[in-house]
Amino acid sequence: MTFAGTPDRVESQLVPEAGFELDTFPVSGLPRTPSAAQLRAAWRASAAPAHCFRILARRRPDVVLGGGGFVAGPMVLAARLRGIPAALTEADAYLGLANRLAAPFAKRLFLAYEIPGRDGARVRVVGRPIPVAHRGASRAEGRARFGLDAEAPVVAVFGALAGARSLNEAAVSAWGESGPAILHICGERDYGSLRPRVGRDDYVLLPQTDHFGAALAAADLAVSRAGGTVWELAAAGTPAILVPYPHATADHQTLNARHFERGGGALVVPDAGVDRVPTLVDELFASPERLAAMRNAMLSLARPNAADEIADELVALARGEG
Repeated sequence: MTFAGTPDRVESQLVPEAGFELDTFPVSGLPRTPSAAQLRAAWRASAAPAHCFRILARRRPDVVLGGGGFVAGPMVLAARLRGIPAALTEADAYLGLANRLAAPFAKRLFLAYEIPGRDGARVRVVGRPIPVAHRGASRAEGRARFGLDAEAPVVAVFGALAGARSLNEAAVSAWGESGPAILHICGERDYGSLRPRVGRDDYVLLPQTDHFGAALAAADLAVSRAGGTVWELAAAGTPAILVPYPHATADHQTLNARHFERGGGALVVPDAGVDRVPTLVDELFASPERLAAMRNAMLSLARPNAADEIADELVALARGEG
């Protein structure tokens, strides 16, 4: 298995670190407003399929999987031109522009959520694959890993990779000096400004962690954005208060969050109402039966075998079965 991506984004670091080969080609997202950047992006997009064609000629894969976004489209198109079966994945409850453009060239479309108008023989709703390393930790292991009391209620606060400023501010303001035990993974950007405002030992503030599975297992309740983490929360059976990022394309994080709210595993709070979160936390901890029902609901919504389902379908496509 090899990967393809751009030389100036995170994959250029993460893929080699994980021990895989990476082929790169220049491509970038298309700005929505007329500008010089839009012209440059359009030029790169027009040239990208030729770069991808050369990569495929050298690698000779049996099947291609596009992970969504502007990198995947040219590769899926090039695969179609070379007669190589290709598939796409969509991680959110809204089909992004790049996937909408590339979908006609794909033999399979793997969706994390049901999306109106996207059905038929080519479509599979499988959930979102989650890292194996983020599964399987026990509550006791998680508590021990982060130095948290084995029995005390624990709230985990998760933002995006870079951090979620409104969540970070709300958590430290509400619980920095008192309250339930907190495991707060805040992102590198805000860590320096938040650290001096935490005044107790059972508020564990970290810029990031390599043990996210243990963090999921340690929590009785999570406060989180509603990107890919929601599927990891579901697999861990962690009830959640979801605060969608308000500037996500087509408000897709709210669409993601509503799926888990409808299923009974989460509450959804708009970013503008983030100050309500501490009160909701108190209400949920005061109602163990409600929290237990949310935990069971999250487990029922989980799709822990998403990666296996996608892999099986890819093998079938490589064999010419569909």
